[in-house]
Amino acid sequence: MSERPGMPSAPGPGTGGGMPRGHRARYARYSGGPDPLAPPVDLAEALDAIGEEVMAGYSAEHAMREFLRRGGRDQRGLDDLAARVAQRKNELLQRHSLDGTMREVRELLDRAVLEERKQLARDLDDDARFAELQLENLPSSTAGAVSELSDYSWRSSQAREDFDRIKDLLGREALDQRFTGMKQALENATDEDRAAVQEMLSDLNDLLAAHARGEDTSEQFREFMDKHGEHFPENPQNVDELIDNLAARSAAAQRMLNSMTPEQREELMSLSAQAFGSPALMDALDQLDANLQALRPGEDWGGSEQFDGSEGLGLGDGTGAFQELASLDRLSEQLSQAYPGARLDDIDLDALARHLGDDAAVDARTLAELEKALRDSGYLGRTSDGQLRLSPKAMRQLGRALLRDVAERLSGRQGQRDTRQAGAAAEPSGATREWQFGDTQPWDVTRTVTNAVLRTASEGGATRGGIRLNIRDVEVSETEARTQAAVALLVDTSFSMAMDGRWVPMKRTSLALHHLVQTRFRGDHLQLIGFGRHAEVMEIEELTALEAEWAKGTNLHHALLLAQRHFRKHPNAQPVLLVVTDGEPTAHLEPDGEVAFAYPPHPLTIAHTVRELDAVGRLGAQVTFFRLGEDYGLARFIEQMARRVDGRVVAPELDDLGAAVVGSYLGSRGSRGPGGGSYRDHFGDLFGSRGFWAG
Repeated sequence: MSERPGMPSAPGPGTGGGMPRGHRARYARYSGGPDPLAPPVDLAEALDAIGEEVMAGYSAEHAMREFLRRGGRDQRGLDDLAARVAQRKNELLQRHSLDGTMREVRELLDRAVLEERKQLARDLDDDARFAELQLENLPSSTAGAVSELSDYSWRSSQAREDFDRIKDLLGREALDQRFTGMKQALENATDEDRAAVQEMLSDLNDLLAAHARGEDTSEQFREFMDKHGEHFPENPQNVDELIDNLAARSAAAQRMLNSMTPEQREELMSLSAQAFGSPALMDALDQLDANLQALRPGEDWGGSEQFDGSEGLGLGDGTGAFQELASLDRLSEQLSQAYPGARLDDIDLDALARHLGDDAAVDARTLAELEKALRDSGYLGRTSDGQLRLSPKAMRQLGRALLRDVAERLSGRQGQRDTRQAGAAAEPSGATREWQFGDTQPWDVTRTVTNAVLRTASEGGATRGGIRLNIRDVEVSETEARTQAAVALLVDTSFSMAMDGRWVPMKRTSLALHHLVQTRFRGDHLQLIGFGRHAEVMEIEELTALEAEWAKGTNLHHALLLAQRHFRKHPNAQPVLLVVTDGEPTAHLEPDGEVAFAYPPHPLTIAHTVRELDAVGRLGAQVTFFRLGEDYGLARFIEQMARRVDGRVVAPELDDLGAAVVGSYLGSRGSRGPGGGSYRDHFGDLFGSRGFWAG
């Protein structure tokens, strides 16, 4: 097994950790699967981003895709990788041109003609003068000049050698287009080498023709590979793999030809007849291309690219460049994830590492692991119609994160609680304090004994013979008041909330409060009520996924009716009404259940709303209005409403809405910081203990 880079093989037994004599450590790329030392994927950041998108009205599938596209704080996303792929493709197109072979042929031709002229200048016979005239009148095109000189009797041996190299170059380039590495392999080749290549082409065409007829056998393929295998470094294991490799290369060669100018293409076709001085080679290659195109019609045989650079590519290298471009195009499609059934497992990590480096492959693998973890962790479930949705587990995780943010915001706020002592039947809050006269809370034994030991040691006493408790050592566990509350959170779901950027903060606030009640105040009864043109009771999953709709109306009247029904279901609980809105009521329910809408607000709508608010007040509810926006009419209306029921008005900034609502809830049920402490004391386990998060 290969070692992880930078990690030598483990020392043998009995070596004392040293390197045994004769042992040599091997260093190589780790290839045993996922990196065992890589940190786990961070689902928390992904889930928070997905939750934000879902609360903004997008589907969970869309939200997950968006996060994978953008990436995280320390994780590059698919968009970044796709941009690098596009940049790599652009570099190829901007750097290269397709006339490399033509340039090399022209250079050899000019050199041959120059050497021949030197020799003719030394010769004094009439034939030399006629030859000079022939060279002076060569066609301007490279292909035409090479064709005219194909039967020329060279006097200079150097000139003849340079001209023969043109034919050799054209033959090797033509073969290199179809078989990778042929240009180098056939350099300085003998006639026997060329004959062997011609025989390989003949046998290959026979094999492909038999395969097309369905008459080939595995034995025929093995015989072919035994005879000609050195020409196929890819080492195909069957005839289909052989065809796949050859067809991909041949299609790239055709796309290169398509990308040339008509003049370049015409010259190249004319020159190709001179390859190795044997037209039979080009006939065999043309037959090979036809066989491959018939066997693999799905390859891209008709594409083209626009090269704008100055670095010339030969036919073989150009074909390789087109194969690289095709690979980059496939990667671009894989990274786009825009096709049906797309998964990040589709991304070719080997190709990504080859084109962009190992770091890009690591990024893609991490994103794939993140996608798999999101699907397998239980955070994403599926609805009855197969759509992804946030699961209850995800809702709890999001609620924890949002409540942590609320706790941070509340940590600096001071507030006296309504009752000095917590109820005896309460749950521990996680905080402790020094015992005071009249306290009935249970002792925190660990803190008490620790205080006694530290005090005894600081006073110079010995602890071997035991310690004696002092009243100053005693600490008691804080507990929460156990008054139950029936909480109705009324959130405005009218279109103006979404239009003015209040949609997501409203949902985040609801989710944070829901999680707080579900985990810390299980005895309380929370009901979420959304009100737009009409009101409805919502589960937290419904509210979180709610999309904004263009429907006129802010029906606070209907919401108050639903809140009263909730309070009456829990007659022994303290009613708590929390109203989040950005507009005056503009709709109410008629006796027949129909919705009446009017803007500006109709006096009848105001009268119905005020009447139900008074009814809520008679139930003894503690009422808080959270006014969003700076509308003067709304501010005046809310102030008047709050005074009718001895309620409160809070006008928070959007970022502070969650803290304002949660803080009001805690205050209404006598749960501010114990002993006059801060909210940080109350949320002590949010900042340190794991017990809260286990809930």
